[in-house]
Amino acid sequence: MKISGARAIVEALKREKVEVIFGIPGGATIPFYDVLLESDIRHVLARHEQCAAHMADGYARVKGVPGVCTATSGPGATNLVTGLAAAYMDSSPVIAITGQVPRSMVGKDAFQEADIVGIVNPITKYTFQLESASQIPDVIRLAFIIASTNRRGPVLIDVPRDVQLEDVDFDYTERIKIKGYVVRTGEPHPYSIKRAIGLIMGSERPMILAGGGVIASNASEELIKFAELIMSPIVTTLMGKGAVPEDHPLCLGMVGMHGRIECNKAIEEADLIIAIGTRFGDRTTGKLDEFGRNAKIIHIDIDPAEIGKNVKVDVPIVADAKKALIALYSKLIEFGFSRKESEWINKINRLKESFASNYEEKGDGLKPSKILKILRNILPKNAIITTGVGQNQMWAALHFKVFEPRTFITSGGLGAMGFGLPAAIGAKVAAPDRPVFNIDGDGSFLMTEQDLATAVTERIPIVSIILKNRSLGMVRQWQCLFWNKRYAYVDLGNVPDFVKLAEAYGAEGIRIESYEEFERAARRSLSAEMPIVMEVPISPDEKVLPMVPPGKSLKEVIWYG
Repeated sequence: MKISGARAIVEALKREKVEVIFGIPGGATIPFYDVLLESDIRHVLARHEQCAAHMADGYARVKGVPGVCTATSGPGATNLVTGLAAAYMDSSPVIAITGQVPRSMVGKDAFQEADIVGIVNPITKYTFQLESASQIPDVIRLAFIIASTNRRGPVLIDVPRDVQLEDVDFDYTERIKIKGYVVRTGEPHPYSIKRAIGLIMGSERPMILAGGGVIASNASEELIKFAELIMSPIVTTLMGKGAVPEDHPLCLGMVGMHGRIECNKAIEEADLIIAIGTRFGDRTTGKLDEFGRNAKIIHIDIDPAEIGKNVKVDVPIVADAKKALIALYSKLIEFGFSRKESEWINKINRLKESFASNYEEKGDGLKPSKILKILRNILPKNAIITTGVGQNQMWAALHFKVFEPRTFITSGGLGAMGFGLPAAIGAKVAAPDRPVFNIDGDGSFLMTEQDLATAVTERIPIVSIILKNRSLGMVRQWQCLFWNKRYAYVDLGNVPDFVKLAEAYGAEGIRIESYEEFERAARRSLSAEMPIVMEVPISPDEKVLPMVPPGKSLKEVIWYG
């Protein structure tokens, strides 16, 4: 029995167990949407295609499966670009389905035509443009395999309008060979494990640097067992936050430009750095030729292209993080190796205690750090936090402790402002029974605030906490510290009343003027049935500190206590 290409797409998505799609319809996707209307796949109508991509991204990071978004041809498709780039930089599995002008019009500058395949090729893991409806079952299957295996990432499928209308015999094959793409087992090479074991057993001051790859491979339990066996402190990248509970005795916190002072000092004093699932981004390492200069480095990563790209390593292990940690742990047990006591750990604990007072709130006015600490005390351990980008993001990373993987969702690699609100929507759809809070700044929130309408219409009860300083806070901080306080065009001027803005969309708005008010509002919001926006006024002079200046080593930290 023949079915239309549009119906074939929906049927294929159902075979891939897709439960929700985020998107906006347009002329080039009407056939697809007509079939979607009668399917049991939920559709969340975004108000901007960038937000649809961020929603799919947030959904994917929480759920651990590909998130799906869709847009029409031309401007609809090009609006996905920022969202796809964010997913690509953070290795998040997103499937984007775009409409395209009919095949006969491709390349003729037709109305709402854009070469979306050419545009997104550098920021996706793979792209497809369908030439016939007969390709649909295999391409959908391929897209999901590519997005969710090896190093994960976004895949785009471009579907001309007439392909959606073409009839096809639907035959969906689960097992499919992908020409030129090998799904690696992720098993580490025994020789690499043997070399790593030698360095670990000979090390006196080991340090584990955990990145997002630990979370992607669901390797948190294995990482904790391994760290406890070798008595190694753990620091995380921004994307690795939540890889281990941040109240674990071995966990120090985040390292890097806005990392904790003790984390940066500790990694500089280590004689062995075991980096797991991280690409050694510049915000983590500081000055590259100074990073880990006195240490041997073991680098575990699923993507061979990342090993040696930024930092020279002594032992490369191309493997899935979970499988590599299991192999290392098993081999150490086989050799009878374990540490019961460690002067290195004692030194780290003394270091941690010596800087504890530096994170205490000082001065007048509401302090972001205290707001986040109050929030942490209120929320259950499995609550999900998303963030915008800028100071709000770094305050959250520094002061909000995370206890479970996939509960801290942020745009790390691309740093896309406006990420927090739509990512929170996607996260809440993925985990409807868990609280989802978006920590945002007014500059970041204003970039995607229109999708508050999506949350209201779809009855998605997320909570946005806006740290309102009426400026582009992080840019202002850099101008203050490095550009002689020449504040060039960072004053937002006529910032809206976010309480009235929320109410205009049909959400609840709350203005916070004291810590007591914030605590009451946050507790009440746990049982909210509609979106809530909290406006928290802070001084534009508040800074995210500590900070390592750009281009400097992790030793050269600024701390104005």
